[in-house]
Amino acid sequence: MLVKHLGSCHCGAVKFEVEAPADLCVFRCNCSICRKKQNNHFIIPKRQFFLLTGADYLTTYTFNTNKAQHLFCRQCGVQSFYSPRSNPDCYGVMPHCIDSPTIKSIEYVDFDGENWEKSMNKCIERGDENPFDIK
Repeated sequence: MLVKHLGSCHCGAVKFEVEAPADLCVFRCNCSICRKKQNNHFIIPKRQFFLLTGADYLTTYTFNTNKAQHLFCRQCGVQSFYSPRSNPDCYGVMPHCIDSPTIKSIEYVDFDGENWEKSMNKCIERGDENPFDIK
């Protein structure tokens, strides 16, 4: 069952709503940007994300393959959500930017994003599901 979570950046210029479970599965990735920014996130389809305010405050940072679109507030610098390389039709949402008391629990899953291609290929070779697949 999905609930409505309300979130924002630090200064409140960017506000959003997401439909996601109350019990979140949050990825703890060790790729260069996730490690530096402590970019723990859960993934939802874009159709379950609603930007309420602040589109004009968002700016984008990309690097390496330029597939991930790291969006952040140009006023306070907080990244509340982004478009992940693993799921370009989804958003990665930072649970620490959820302001409403709607999160019941968080389960953390570690992912070796430092070796992204190798990690994804290992999953495929073993026949595992893509750890980022949206169910």
